[in-house]
Amino acid sequence: MKVFVTGASGFIGSATVRELISAGHQVVGLARSDISAALVASMGAEVLRGDLEDLDSLRRGAADSYGVIHTAFMHDRTNLAKGAEVDRAAIETIGAVLAESDRPFVVSAGTPGLVAGHVVTEDERIFDSPILRFSENAALLLTSQRVRVSVMRLPRSVHGEGDYHGFVPQLISIARTKGVSSYVGDGSNRWPAVHRLDAARLYRLALESAPAGTLLHAVGDEGIPVRDIAGIIGRHLNIPVESVPLSKVDDYFGFIGRILSFDCPSTNTLTQERFGWHPEQPGLLADIAQGHYFKSEK
Repeated sequence: MKVFVTGASGFIGSATVRELISAGHQVVGLARSDISAALVASMGAEVLRGDLEDLDSLRRGAADSYGVIHTAFMHDRTNLAKGAEVDRAAIETIGAVLAESDRPFVVSAGTPGLVAGHVVTEDERIFDSPILRFSENAALLLTSQRVRVSVMRLPRSVHGEGDYHGFVPQLISIARTKGVSSYVGDGSNRWPAVHRLDAARLYRLALESAPAGTLLHAVGDEGIPVRDIAGIIGRHLNIPVESVPLSKVDDYFGFIGRILSFDCPSTNTLTQERFGWHPEQPGLLADIAQGHYFKSEK
């Protein structure tokens, strides 16, 4: 099928484009810059110039395709509210084009912050959380408009070689700067994670077969204690591993401090059962141990 992918040149989107093409699908990738367009074209996809705020480009991409995978998001730490609103408008715009067609639409969302300290399952809906962006609820509203929409809940750490801007590189950068690899409190809070190639395969499976209203957990590691992540970083950098009190998290870690302190394990059991999807790539700790995260920073 012909598939329109937003965020096609991004870390997750580019892996998804390659997965789709390898499975025989045609891909149209949204690209906002010459560099992004060149990357999309190099993967064998058709390029559509535009961005999430260019709603006409989203309409064109959706109208000319059988299905849509939405991986793009405006990551502006200085204006998170704007990013969430832009995302909502993009989902609603694409959904309006797909309405009354039963065509597939896979929307990216997240697992962190759903219910702190509770292992979240795919059957749990959260309607009122200050942590979640609007993606999930905006998407699921489209089921009443005969859109075969599904939601891909991604964990906080989507990892793999080529990850230069995610949370693991940020933790490594902080550890290098301070000479200490740190975690929050006793470090027992858990982070789920997934390798981007496993996530890309699940995006394809969702596009091909997920029923309307399905919530999928692209989760490989269901919950890694953050102290274990700090520990492997410390060993690679040959620096001490120490705790940071919760009261000093914001000053020590900056923007990612509160996120680092979340306890947000998530299960993938139902996703594996329903779609025959099983993570095949290295888990987060094994991936960090390979050493590519410690090469020269890009």
